[in-house]
Amino acid sequence: QVQLAESGGGMVQPGGSLRLSCTASGSIFSFSVMRWYRQPPGKQRELVATITSAGVTVVAATVQGRFTVSRDEVQNTVYLQMNTLKPEDTAVYYCRGQTSQIDSWGQGTQVTVSS
Repeated sequence: QVQLAESGGGMVQPGGSLRLSCTASGSIFSFSVMRWYRQPPGKQRELVATITSAGVTVVAATVQGRFTVSRDEVQNTVYLQMNTLKPEDTAVYYCRGQTSQIDSWGQGTQVTVSS
């Protein structure tokens, strides 16, 4: 089974940017859809962004205009570009890859937005 690993998290000041990466151990085309989720402290996990194997992207209304999702098939990596970060974006960010038979999660990466 293809495994996923997130990276790129860290601490940033409000208004700053980070780019998260989700690298697959195999081809990302193994997944029909890949998603980014986040789980803020003490809250439920929420969907942030989706990208399909056809390249269709959707981002949550709460991050619309600030976050973008993209992929690089050569690098087998999906990215989440996060701009104009706010304290409420603080969370553990997870990527997820799915097909009709596979549901794979990464281990998560911490993003902290604080002055």
